Formats: sequence, C-alpha cells, structure tokens
Amino acid sequence: MTLALMAIALTANAQEKKTVEVPQWVSNMKVSGYGMLQYQAQDQEGAETNTFNLRLLRFMVDGKIGDFDWRAQIQGTNVKGPGEPTVQLVDLYAEWVKYKEFRVKAGQFKRAFTFENPTNPITQGWYSYANVINALSGFGDRTGEKSSGGRDIGIQIQGDLFPNANGRRLLHYQVGVYNGEGINSKDADNKKDIIGGLWVMPIDGLRIGAFGWTGTKGAMATTYSFYNPETESIEKVSTTIKSARKNRYALSAEYDKNEYTFRAEYLHNQGYGSNLDLGDKADGWYAFGIVPVIKSKLHAKARYQCYRSNKEWNKAKTMYEIGANYYFSKKLQLNFEYARVNDRSLAKHNYNFADLELDFRF
Repeated sequence: MTLALMAIALTANAQEKKTVEVPQWVSNMKVSGYGMLQYQAQDQEGAETNTFNLRLLRFMVDGKIGDFDWRAQIQGTNVKGPGEPTVQLVDLYAEWVKYKEFRVKAGQFKRAFTFENPTNPITQGWYSYANVINALSGFGDRTGEKSSGGRDIGIQIQGDLFPNANGRRLLHYQVGVYNGEGINSKDADNKKDIIGGLWVMPIDGLRIGAFGWTGTKGAMATTYSFYNPETESIEKVSTTIKSARKNRYALSAEYDKNEYTFRAEYLHNQGYGSNLDLGDKADGWYAFGIVPVIKSKLHAKARYQCYRSNKEWNKAKTMYEIGANYYFSKKLQLNFEYARVNDRSLAKHNYNFADLELDFRF
C-alpha cells in the first residue's frame, strides 16, 4: 500500500506543469547580426591587389526596458591585416523614446553627421562608404583618429516635429555632445565636440538637410615636411598637437522609396589633420543611384565621388563606379562593382578597381 501511494504521489508531481516567468525586458531582447565576405582587385601601379578578405562580422543585441531602447554591438574585422583581426565594442547606448518630438540617447553610437554615416554597411549598398565620409565623418578620419565607424561617446537629443494630416513628420532635428576622440576613448583634451543636424521631409521618401560640427581632436599625432639645408633634402618631422580644431559642415539630399535610392552630399572641413602638409582644408562630395531591375531581387547602381584631401585638385581622388546587388533572399545577397579611379596624388593617375561581396544576416 505504501509503495502504491508513493507511486501515485510521484506520478501526480511529474504531471504538474511548472511555469517560469520571464522578465519582460528579457522577452523584449532581440539577437541578430551579419557577416560580409569580400574579394577585391586593383591594378594601381606599385600597389596591385588581388585578394579575398573578411570585411567584418557583427553581433548585436537590442532590447527595451520601459520607455528606453538599448543596444550593444560587437564588431570583428580584419583591418590590421591577415592574422591580426580586431574585435571591438562599437555600440553601447540607451535611448529614452517616450516622445517622438524629444528623445535622449546616451552612450556610444553614431555621430549626428551626414545621411550616409548612420546607414548600416550591409544596407548601404557599396563596397565602402564614400571616401569623403570615411575622411570627414569619423571612420578613418583625416585627424588620424582610429577607425570608429562614424561613432563617438556622448549624449544626443533628437526628435521629429510637425506631423501632417497623414501623421508623417515634416522636420527632424538632432544635436549631440561628444568626447571627440572616437570609439572606446576618453576625452584627451577635456574639450567636447558639438554636432547638429536639421532636415525637412516635404514629400514621402525625400529629405533635405544640413549638418554642422565643431570640436577638437586631443593629442593628435602629426607629421610635416621641411627642407634641411645641411642635408639638402626634404625631411619629415613628427609632433603632437594638444587640441586640433575641427570645423565641418555637410549639405545633404536623399530620396529613398520603393527600392529606389538616390543620395548626394557635400562635406567641407576646416582644421589641420595628421598630415600638416595638406593644409587646414579638405572637402568632397558623392552622388549615387540604386534602382530595382527586378523588384526585391536585382538592383543596378552607379556612383560618382570625389575627395580632395587639401581642397585642391592636385590631391583629388575621383571614382566612377557601376555595379549590381543580387538578393538570393532577404538574408543573403551578392554585391558587385567596378570603378575607374583617378587619383591625382599618384604619378600614374588612373587605375581600375573591382569588388565582390557575399553578405548574410542572421
């Protein structure tokens, strides 16, 4: 009898369903990421390449706690070369999003500068951001700042105002205060960068805006050349500028709707970079179009871009690019482009460049 009662008790206990409550903030978490595999070739004289490359791998976690959205993102790249990968934290921020008219973001995130900077590499559509974006928007910056993917540490306010009859907002603003040193870096001179942007959206898909940036790069390592009469030769000297001034602006326009994307931007810089021989000015521009040939399957693209590292034509690098993006599915795509390059800083100005990428999401 005792054994029978014990058997009944154990059976009843096993049949009990245990419920474990998962906190809402855990339920709101989403894990995602993507990888970008690359092949590149160019016939630049003295710098020929023909190589496969791991462009980058990213893991991100997005979540929501009450009125706050948050993100943590880690990136792995091969930027130092084969066998020397770089793994770093690229995003870590929280944003109060209760009101569309006024949101506050704090942490490490994209700078509030240009339309192209905030775009994701896998959706940006090209082998790389435009050269002027890379040089003047905090990627491989002109100041010698380490590659920061257009990010910095700081706090930003932004919002969308004036909804029309359909609820679509007509004006966006954003202003941020940052260390000015790029990702994962404290302020080196205790002076902050201030960046702001404003754009209007008069019709669905179109936005026209302007951006401004003022600040400094602390402890900027620099070089400059001088003629040494004793050796009768040009010599280079290395030095450090405690606070290198950055004054920049951008003018931007974009139309993005129904898989048609057109964007053009002009950027201007005043302030010395890590190579003092280039002077204190630089500028550049780009314009591109991406259009569907087969909807959701095949896109054709063309881009024209120019970057002048000293705001003179003798240092201008111009690229004329064409290509296509093919989508096997929403999570797998193949991108190709060819470019004819004219780099006036080289003895032989013209060369050819090609890029092929296989990108996937998870």
